[in-house]
Amino acid sequence: KDKNQIEISFSRKWHHSAWNSTVPLNVDKRYILRRGSAGFYTYTILERPEGWPDFEMDQVRIVLKPDSEMFHFMAISDKIQRVMPTAEDRKLGRQLAYSEAVLLTHPGNPALKGEVDDKYEYSIENRDDKVHGWMSKKLGVGIWVISPSDEYVAGGPLKQDLTSHVGPILLSMFTSTHYTGKDLNTRYRDGKPWRKVYGPVFVYLNSVSGRPRRSYRKLWRDAKSHMKKEVRKWPYGFLQSEHFPCADQRGSVAGQLLVGDKYVNQTLMTANNAYVGLAAPGKAGSWQTDAKGYQFWTRANEEGYFLIKNVRPGNYNLYAFVPGIIGDYKFEANITIKPGSETDLGAIVYHPPRNGPTLWEIGVPDRTASEFFIPDPKPFLTNKLYTHILSDKFRQYGLWDRYTELYPHHDLVYRIGNSKCHQDWFFAHVPRKTGNKTYTAATWQIVFKLRKPSFAGNYTLHLALASAHASELQVRFNDKSVKKPHFSTGLIGKDNAVARHGIHGLYRLYSIPVPRRLLRRGSNRIYLTQSRSNDAFRGIMYDYVRFEGPRELLVDREG
Repeated sequence: KDKNQIEISFSRKWHHSAWNSTVPLNVDKRYILRRGSAGFYTYTILERPEGWPDFEMDQVRIVLKPDSEMFHFMAISDKIQRVMPTAEDRKLGRQLAYSEAVLLTHPGNPALKGEVDDKYEYSIENRDDKVHGWMSKKLGVGIWVISPSDEYVAGGPLKQDLTSHVGPILLSMFTSTHYTGKDLNTRYRDGKPWRKVYGPVFVYLNSVSGRPRRSYRKLWRDAKSHMKKEVRKWPYGFLQSEHFPCADQRGSVAGQLLVGDKYVNQTLMTANNAYVGLAAPGKAGSWQTDAKGYQFWTRANEEGYFLIKNVRPGNYNLYAFVPGIIGDYKFEANITIKPGSETDLGAIVYHPPRNGPTLWEIGVPDRTASEFFIPDPKPFLTNKLYTHILSDKFRQYGLWDRYTELYPHHDLVYRIGNSKCHQDWFFAHVPRKTGNKTYTAATWQIVFKLRKPSFAGNYTLHLALASAHASELQVRFNDKSVKKPHFSTGLIGKDNAVARHGIHGLYRLYSIPVPRRLLRRGSNRIYLTQSRSNDAFRGIMYDYVRFEGPRELLVDREG
């Protein structure tokens, strides 16, 4: 401590004699109070020296529990704000399909009666989780978790996770398998040494005076303003841990990302608004399942120029993905960051998967299913907040059951040239309900025309998936009855995005060669079967579907 701050460490050293009672980790939890600062900073250092036992760590988080008598109003974003039920309201309610979802039947606040409460309705992506918290109208005070950086958070910018929920509970999630399942690498094996600093985050308290009616708006506005101040101060220079490098101990990477796709443009295109990041070395796209390392992301400008600042020293790969473009980019060489280093990669080019001209496409390649048809919830199973925020309608409970109501006897048929994705392509490929907790596999059809299949080479079907949960997608061309599918993903996914009100989970891309012999002159049908139907939540969300002709084929507009 000194006259301006105090930092307190609570530490625990693990010993082999404690293997049966404690997790094999050295834990160092830190709290910092600074003079003139309305709150406290907190971070944690977890460490495993070489040779320690194997174990798994699926979740690392900070949990804060504000006074339930004081705090009733929760704010996650400018739009997601509301008066919340209490823990007692949930106890008196009726559990729905799983324990997290409860229908409020006897809430203390009569205005909440008939609503569904589920903590997963308030999940957001890492990129947007900068500040959230609770407010007390009576006292005019707020308590907030401010995350000035997401370098220490698992799964990259699009990973979704919990924020705040009934309790009241206030969370800072560092690692979890939510919306990813065990595909997120949380396994610690083979005695490999590991250390990671989680945080710091800032727990901010504020207050306002004046009329209570306006207190929520003022408190939220002030919390956002303070969040921006904390972001500008990152990386902090006042931590006492040697494992947290300050600004002059970090480096940067710059460059310009271009996209080469001659079937769209004969010249190179700029990767407008691309996500560009540094993460642990791996395969293209491996960053979305990385929980052990640090990640540093930015957005490219309209010309594709990017600058990734404040990168910790270490070895990384540079990754990218571009809105409107399928696939994942990885720079071919490893990048080593040293203190004060400034790496300029110049112009680099991403050549996305492409085997021929586009004959037709369904959806938009944005790694979500948000552009597809999202039904209204059942009127007696709603969260009233999302009846007014149409962009977040996917957060409503029970939407998976609406598929059977729309298609009680026959599955979805999508006709290229006539159907529209926002009206005719259901947002989730789920099983069709046939009875009380019994389901059957749903087979969707895509109907399209070819004037005359070409002998120039194979066609290609690109299937970009936004999510998968305990599913197997089987693809057949023009013959639904053939026993062995022409393509199968095998069993994939533990995202659970359907049940947890997500519009995406992990991104997967399959590029399927289609021999000419499987196609016909005139009308063709592609059968998409999600073959696993044990329960309502096994399903797939599509991001984008594209059918390409052979490489030398001119674009057939009719096809």
